[in-house]
Amino acid sequence: MERPYDEAHVDRFTGFADTYDRYRPEAPGAVLDTICRYLGGGSPVRVVDLGSGTGLSSFAWVGRADSIIGIEPSDDMRSEAERKLALWTPPPPVAFRPGYAHETGLPSSSAEVVTCSQSFHWMEPQSTLAEAARILTPGGVFAVYDCDWPPIAGWEVEAAYAAFMDAVDRVSQTRRAQLPAIAKQDKSQHLAAIRRSGLFRFVREVVLHHPEPCDAERFVGLALSQGGYQTLRKAQISLEAEIRALETAARRHFGTETQTILFSYRMRLGVK
Repeated sequence: MERPYDEAHVDRFTGFADTYDRYRPEAPGAVLDTICRYLGGGSPVRVVDLGSGTGLSSFAWVGRADSIIGIEPSDDMRSEAERKLALWTPPPPVAFRPGYAHETGLPSSSAEVVTCSQSFHWMEPQSTLAEAARILTPGGVFAVYDCDWPPIAGWEVEAAYAAFMDAVDRVSQTRRAQLPAIAKQDKSQHLAAIRRSGLFRFVREVVLHHPEPCDAERFVGLALSQGGYQTLRKAQISLEAEIRALETAARRHFGTETQTILFSYRMRLGVK
């Protein structure tokens, strides 16, 4: 079995919490509604959000759950979540704790819902699934959900996004000696990993779409919020020409307008 965690994964998310939080989508209501449906239609008492980052996937549960706990190993990401939490009046029932997905420190059978939003691919699956099953109540739901990148906006600007990310991958390969060694799980294997664990009585994949406003700045920001680009930036490896090409394509598509685009979510879930 692989190591339960790798500090390089944690370090990868240091230094761009503000960019991540500004441009990434919050967990949409459709995802939460679906989780509650598989919970039996009721609202969870406690939700545990593994790899909670800047809190985008934790704050979404305010008003739907009595208690929300975000577990996040990155001090940088967690600090941003705590900064936002301090702005709430009155404070919501949300707490952010340092920790790892395989070792939350929470009591057994203490949560109705455990989620991993854009994060399970950074976790060692076997130990994470075992920990999720341990802290879930009988009938509780474990849900892993990820966005498809890029969001649905239009073929030309999506092609420009793909070209930018191809450049990130290409440069990362040619300059890999300068970069931290990071391995992540294949997202297409999430469903099989949940099923193979034998910890859940029912397992399936659900695909959802959610409309959100987007302008040229945000579309480019979504690309710049990706960990692969940020790793290059922190290593002072420039992609200025590639960024300019993406910005040009985004301005051509959006102009000065804000349009409605679609974020696609692939959710793999298991019912304990």
